[in-house]
Amino acid sequence: MIEELLPESVVAVEAHADDHAEGTGAPTPYPGLYPEEEALIARAVEKRRREFTVVRGCARRAMEKLGVPPQAVLSGDRGAPRWPAGLIGSMTHCEGYAAAALARAADLASLGIDAEPHLRLPDDVLPSVALPAEVRRLDVLAGHHPRIHWDRLLFSAKESVYKAWFPLTGKWLDFSEADIEVFMDPGHTTSGGLSAELLVPGPVVDGRRIGRFEGRWTVSRGLVATSVTVPHGVSNGRD
Repeated sequence: MIEELLPESVVAVEAHADDHAEGTGAPTPYPGLYPEEEALIARAVEKRRREFTVVRGCARRAMEKLGVPPQAVLSGDRGAPRWPAGLIGSMTHCEGYAAAALARAADLASLGIDAEPHLRLPDDVLPSVALPAEVRRLDVLAGHHPRIHWDRLLFSAKESVYKAWFPLTGKWLDFSEADIEVFMDPGHTTSGGLSAELLVPGPVVDGRRIGRFEGRWTVSRGLVATSVTVPHGVSNGRD
């Protein structure tokens, strides 16, 4: 599901709990954790340990596909994953699903992925996530395509934007600091694109300031998934 949202230069590995009898996400070649990873969740509850383990199994399989020896994925500033030298990537997990997407740093400047259950957001969440203009656009989309939970899709898109933003800046990005517009693919009702205008000075990539992020979304198997990729050498906003 995630792979279809990403360019060919990105390797994605995902795990659906309903693909496996044990329902733990996915048996991987790396069912355990490295000692350094184990220390990060020594006091975590079982659900957190399972998700943490499965998503890192996905990441290690993606490393192998890129020809990189599997290794520990530790947490850096604000919990962002620390990738092996020469790689960039992103991870996501929610109930019953986990995925990791990695690419060579020479091929992409940054990327972010996110998956969420395809359910309506709690009533008190959307006002803290969405800008007024975003709410108006979501209302129009919901009027035409009520089967899509557009509020949840927007939340996921904001998460993907942040995950692509943070490795480039090392700074927090508030929900209100990116204005996201969602588009549907022609002839499709469960996939499309997204465009995020950054409302604060964007990151500088290859000497050029980026003012807009582009991405993709899909709804499938009870999930909504989004991605954002930041290419090299592109100026798409405030210079």
